[in-house]
Amino acid sequence: MSTIRKVATASIYEAMGSYSRAVAVGDWIFVSNTAGRDPQTQEMPEDVRDQTIQVFANISRALQAVDADLADIVAARIFVQDPKDVPIVMGVVGESFRASRPAATVTCPPLGSTIYKVELEVTAFRGASRMPVESVVI
Repeated sequence: MSTIRKVATASIYEAMGSYSRAVAVGDWIFVSNTAGRDPQTQEMPEDVRDQTIQVFANISRALQAVDADLADIVAARIFVQDPKDVPIVMGVVGESFRASRPAATVTCPPLGSTIYKVELEVTAFRGASRMPVESVVI
């Protein structure tokens, strides 16, 4: 029987909402919607690019806790508060996903606060980065 591994951070929102930053069930890893707050300093960068970079650092840290990394991501949901920020966010997303090219959705809904300019939710499969890839163009 597999063990379900639940990753927690010092986020007050995880405690308040009773949720985990990441949950690994077998090789599947589900990472909660993640903002760009630095977990050590609790500071939120004002710049959307800096927030996006921090989002990926936070997701990377959660994945490392369950023996995976960004290259194992197979699906992503990208939430950008202001549509004008999409090109900046997608530039960072493109750099970060170059190795994995996951299925992705980008949308511009209101987020939990106006300080959040971008959030990402991802699904990873442990070891996906080491599997053979067949690219199909349709």
